Amino acid sequence: MVRAYVMVDAGASDAASLLDDVLAVAHVVEAHIVAGEYDVIAEVEAEEVSDVMATVATNVRAVDGVADTRTYVCLE
Repeated sequence: MVRAYVMVDAGASDAASLLDDVLAVAHVVEAHIVAGEYDVIAEVEAEEVSDVMATVATNVRAVDGVADTRTYVCLE
């Protein structure tokens, strides 16, 4: 199992409305609104790194209001 943390920039969108849509994405197991450079941090789990990257590139980035993402794959 591969785990990654995805930082989501909501841009001009409301982070609270974005949160439920991010949580609804397959492989997203947890997500929280945070203070700082990014607005939401999501935890993604999948079988392969390629599955994690596809989830972010295809599904998380497709959520209305997502301006940018940054993905950190766990090495442990």
